[in-house]
Amino acid sequence: MTTDQGGSETRTGRNETDEERLDRKWDDLLQELRVMQTSAQLTAGFLLTLPFQTAFADLNKFQEGLYLGLVVLASLIIALVMTPVAVHRHLSGEHVKERVVATGHRIVRTVVGALSLLILGIVTLIFDVVIDRTIALVVAGCMGLILIGLLVVLPLRLTRD
Repeated sequence: MTTDQGGSETRTGRNETDEERLDRKWDDLLQELRVMQTSAQLTAGFLLTLPFQTAFADLNKFQEGLYLGLVVLASLIIALVMTPVAVHRHLSGEHVKERVVATGHRIVRTVVGALSLLILGIVTLIFDVVIDRTIALVVAGCMGLILIGLLVVLPLRLTRD
């Protein structure tokens, strides 16, 4: 039995000390951040190449604003992904691993939400440029429902089962 963040006892199914559990959770967080970092960097790289395309000059004000918002969002995501590592480096040896892991967990949840917004924004921009705004909004709405299903509903359902 261990005590979770809310103070209640939980079964971990593992024979590990609290320190080992925190180390495992931290390693899990770092692996998740690696996956998200790659996604964010590839997306940011894609966005950064767009202004160098000849068709970029044809974007309307909405598309330009959406594009610039996506660049800022991608940059924010990269900064968020770096934050837990910076916090860990700064606080290493301070005996606050539980707080570092809890903070890392919150940041990972924020990154997942921000990546979802980035995906929706990119879908909207591409469909708006290629087809039209109405189709772009419909496709983005459908993608939003899919993301909610995969990233919110599925995990909640798995915790109930």
